[in-house]
Amino acid sequence: MQAKAQLRYYRASAQKVRLVANLIRGKKVASALATLQLVKKRCAKDLAKLVRSAVANFEQASPGTDTGKLVITRLQVDQGPAWKRFRAGSMGRAFPRLRRTCHILVEIAELER
Repeated sequence: MQAKAQLRYYRASAQKVRLVANLIRGKKVASALATLQLVKKRCAKDLAKLVRSAVANFEQASPGTDTGKLVITRLQVDQGPAWKRFRAGSMGRAFPRLRRTCHILVEIAELER
């Protein structure tokens, strides 16, 4: 049995979120949440919330199972659409700014041991 949770159009670049996602990929859920609590990046709090949401989805799908055996089996961070904005420049010019977004997918499953 596995469960998933996804966060779409998250307002951070995929490159920055992947730095934190690589720290918890493949870990047990309790260990991953402890790691995210110590990481000083803005996306760590939102990733922890997403992992807790996946655990809640797992409990909803199969009540009565032990959540201590859950492992993050898949953690995927994809690039989302970029918001195109412009910053005023000198002499009437405009300089483009890309406000990047990303999509995050977390899948957890029970450890088979």
